[in-house]
Amino acid sequence: MTGQARSESTEDHLERIQELIEEKGYARVADLAASLGLSTSAVSNMVRRLAQRGFVNYERYRGFTLTATGRQVAQHIKARHKILTEFLELVGLNPETVDREVEDIEHHLRPETLSVFSQLVRYWRANPTQLKAFRRFASKEASSDGKP
Repeated sequence: MTGQARSESTEDHLERIQELIEEKGYARVADLAASLGLSTSAVSNMVRRLAQRGFVNYERYRGFTLTATGRQVAQHIKARHKILTEFLELVGLNPETVDREVEDIEHHLRPETLSVFSQLVRYWRANPTQLKAFRRFASKEASSDGKP
């Protein structure tokens, strides 16, 4: 992963570019703009900035691809998204809440926090009885509104 600080917008663009490439085999400004709900001019400007920072190979009026650095960052973002999604699903949140929460918090987690969530996901997958025990506990807490 690159040491450069990345904005939420940069990460969202890289994540979606990778998804488009996986879905279609390529990414274009118009496709990225449509999928992010942004204007083509705004996306074109961002793609040029991503190219300047070494994340994408971009030729005006053509598609673009991720550089090795861009792919590495996009893979990290995808893995982080997956860990958070799995964690929130395992604790029992509904799919709509999971989607909203992941989008709200994924850019703000420190690596140590993400590592703990990843460990907990692996632990619960390897020990489903412990996950069931947690869910029973959480259900009891919710039904009593957290009152002792």
